Amino acid sequence: MNHSAGTFPSVIAVLPAAGIGSRMQADCPKQYLTIGKQTILEHAIHALLRHPRIPQVIVAIGPEDRQFCQLPIAQDPRVRVTVGGRQRADSVMAGLQLAGEADWVLVHDAARPCLHAEDLDRLLAITEHSNVGGILAAMVRDTMKRAEPGHAAISHTVERQDLWHALTPQLFPLQLLKLCLQRALDDGATVTDEASALEHCGYHPLLIAGRSDNIKVTRPEDLALAAFYLTQLDD
Repeated sequence: MNHSAGTFPSVIAVLPAAGIGSRMQADCPKQYLTIGKQTILEHAIHALLRHPRIPQVIVAIGPEDRQFCQLPIAQDPRVRVTVGGRQRADSVMAGLQLAGEADWVLVHDAARPCLHAEDLDRLLAITEHSNVGGILAAMVRDTMKRAEPGHAAISHTVERQDLWHALTPQLFPLQLLKLCLQRALDDGATVTDEASALEHCGYHPLLIAGRSDNIKVTRPEDLALAAFYLTQLDD
């Protein structure tokens, strides 16, 4: 993208980072585990701030969080902090309240440190032609199995055609995301990501093909894989 940032609609980024990441079996929330000299959260923030269209990142941390303020990134004037909630949707909503008059909001997982600049370019490009927004996603490659309810046994094979893995960032018009997220919360809908809030309100966000190495660090073995992918990004 060769245009200057000022020729595009304004974008603010939000990172919900109030989770504890129990599946990591670690002594601290997974976003504070380190890869190289930085935490996973710092890698995720830097991946966004490197893009000229993202002037500010809002990080929603837990009410008991005492670690974020000790990170060097906390002193960056482009980073703002707010207190998140128990659920992801609550943290995102807290971040949206600080987004001001931005046209669009980009929501990224705090535990996805390997975002590639080209993926971010492709996602941000939809602001030029979409009024709904979209998400980075990867087409399902493996055979998918549906388990029997509550039992680790195969019920049936799921047709993988048209199935996608939802990734982040996810990008939506700020006011539209606010409206849909609040309605979904009021209705008691299951909101697993921001796109699901828009789906609840009848919208159909775009699927933007993203790289499969944009992994979410969820389990202990993911750390080594993320570290490897980050070395490739630095090359």
